[in-house]
Amino acid sequence: MRALEIIATGPLATVQDTGRFGHADLGVGRSGAADAASYALANRLLANPAGAAALEATLGGLRVRARGPVTVAVTGAEVPVTVDGRGAAVNTVLHLPDGAELTLGTPARGLRTYLGVRGGVDVPPVLGSRSTDVLAGLGPQVPVAGTVLPVGPAPSAFPVVDQAAVAPVGGSEATLGVELGPRDDWFTDEAITTLLTGEYEVTSRSDRVGTRLSGPVLERARSRSGELPSEGMVVGSLQVPPGGEPVLFLADHPVTGGYPVVAVVRTADLPKAAQARPGSRIRFAL
Repeated sequence: MRALEIIATGPLATVQDTGRFGHADLGVGRSGAADAASYALANRLLANPAGAAALEATLGGLRVRARGPVTVAVTGAEVPVTVDGRGAAVNTVLHLPDGAELTLGTPARGLRTYLGVRGGVDVPPVLGSRSTDVLAGLGPQVPVAGTVLPVGPAPSAFPVVDQAAVAPVGGSEATLGVELGPRDDWFTDEAITTLLTGEYEVTSRSDRVGTRLSGPVLERARSRSGELPSEGMVVGSLQVPPGGEPVLFLADHPVTGGYPVVAVVRTADLPKAAQARPGSRIRFAL
């Protein structure tokens, strides 16, 4: 049996794929890789099916041992990579012999790094997905030292490139495109202007559920005593609690919420949001 044995996880490592679909009516969110673009790149490099499960590491620190020969790729936030103590590259195909140890260091920029494996991480799916939803507690358990993750059969296709030329992800600032609504009418015109001209800082109270932002307060046009009934939430929603500082919902967001959503980040910019680490700055633009 081919597998990856977890030696160390760093701050957080989870198994992720494209997520689970069609269960929001049951209170089950999609989950899945927070930076879908970097996750997809790992699978393309390995000629995996699009939904093959990978490991998502937050702020590096992941260390694994190959049980049997495996082929892997590291994408997302760029980290120092070593195989048995020797340097290796990101965004490339790496062949690990049986017993080899791969270590991810700490990224200088960005937040989330993906370790894809040819054949995918073959843990049992839950509701059609191998993703770990940290909010709902669904999916495979969060790996710890000693966890052994089986690797699935290699696909019939073979990798066609050795390395992908991609721009570094993450950085000290990002601009995210948004669509206003559905509850922008709950806020003053000045609040909308503030949202689109102000600058927000990512706080340390951020995780896979959402990015909590510190910055200009968005004033409501309606009384604070009035609240919405709970309504559906989507990934990328900018929900505004009574304090007035928005929260940007990410992959493991709740499926409903009672605070108004002033805007929604466009899908193409969600990978940038997922790579915004604490201390980085975010602006929003129509």
